[in-house]
Amino acid sequence: MSEDNNNQEEELNLEEQEDGEVYVTFDIATYPSDYTLYGIYQMWEEKDIEIPDFQREFVWNIKQASLLIESFLLGLPVPPVFFYIDDVNTNLVIDGQQRILSTVFFFSGYFGFETKRGRRQVFRLQGLNDKSPYANKTYEELGDTEQKKLRNTVLRAINIRQLSPTGESTSMYHIFERLNTGGTPLKSQEIRNVVFRGELVQILRKLNEDENWMKILGTKNPSKHQRDVELVLRNMAFYQGVSNYEKPMKEFLNKTMKANRRGDTKLVKEFSEKWPKATKFIIETFGEKPFHPRGRISTSAMDSIFSVITNNLGKLPMDIKERYDKLLVDDDFVRLTTLGTSDEANVKERYELTRKILLK
Repeated sequence: MSEDNNNQEEELNLEEQEDGEVYVTFDIATYPSDYTLYGIYQMWEEKDIEIPDFQREFVWNIKQASLLIESFLLGLPVPPVFFYIDDVNTNLVIDGQQRILSTVFFFSGYFGFETKRGRRQVFRLQGLNDKSPYANKTYEELGDTEQKKLRNTVLRAINIRQLSPTGESTSMYHIFERLNTGGTPLKSQEIRNVVFRGELVQILRKLNEDENWMKILGTKNPSKHQRDVELVLRNMAFYQGVSNYEKPMKEFLNKTMKANRRGDTKLVKEFSEKWPKATKFIIETFGEKPFHPRGRISTSAMDSIFSVITNNLGKLPMDIKERYDKLLVDDDFVRLTTLGTSDEANVKERYELTRKILLK
C-alpha cells in the first residue's frame, strides 16, 4: 500500500460537529442456529449468505485461514458468526466474514477470489506444525474421515431478526450499528451502505470521484471509511432545503439514504446532473479548500453554501466571491457553524443567512 493511501484518512480533516443521539425502540428476536460447515458453503453458493458491500475485502492470509480449518479439524472452539436476517431472509454477515470465507475457499479448493487475470491460488493448509497430519493438504487430499468430519463440523450463528416496528424507516441502521462487532467498527456511511443498499450507493461513490470535489475536500485519495461519500449524501440531502430537517443529523441522512436507495428519484437525478457543475463553479470561483475557514473542513459551512450554490446555478450574482468572503467572517455565520451546528433552529437560521448574504 502506498504512503498516500496510508494517509488518506488524515487528509480528510473534518471539524467535529455536535449532534444528538437517536432514541429508537424496537423488538428483535435473537436466536442461535448451528450450521454444518458444508451447509455454510452451500448457503454461500446459493447466495443465501451475503457479505454487505462496505468495501472491506477479505484480509486474512492463507496461514490464518489454514489455522482456522485446522481448528475445525481438531475440534477446537471457534467463535460464532452473526447474521442479520433481512426481509427476504438473506443472511447478512454482521460479524464473521473471515471465518465464513475461509471455510468457503477451502471447500472450493482455492484461496481468495479470482484475480483480474483469472488466476486463483490453490488452497493448501499452510503455516501448520510440520507434524500436523493436515499440513500442505487441500480439501480433496484429506482422508475420507477428515473430509466427513470437516463437512459435519458445526459453526454456530447468532441470528438477529427485527420484529417491530414494521416499516420503520431507519431502525435497521441502529440495530446494525449496535451489533457491528468487528475488530474495526464500521463508520456511519459504511453502515448505511449495508442497510440501505441499492443503486444510490454506487451513484454516491461515482459522484465522490469528481476531480473538483477532491479539490474542495483538499485530498487526493478517497476517505478510507467513506466520510467523503457521507458529505456527498449530506449535500444531496440539503439540496432539498431545510424544511424537512430534524435533529439529529445522522438520522436526517439515514432517511435521505433510505428514501432514495433505488437511485431513481427526482432528487437523485437532479442532484447528480448539477453536481459536477456545482463543484466546478465552486473551485473556479472560490478556489481549492473553500470550506476550511478554521483549517479543517467545516461541514456546517459546506452544507448551507453548497445547497445555495447548487440550487441557483446560472443565476448567481456577479459579486458572488465578495459575498462569499463576507459570509465567512459574518459573526452570526461563525456562531452558527461553530456551536450547536445540528440543532434545528441553527440549521435553518444558517441556511437563511447564507441565502440572504449570497443572493440578496
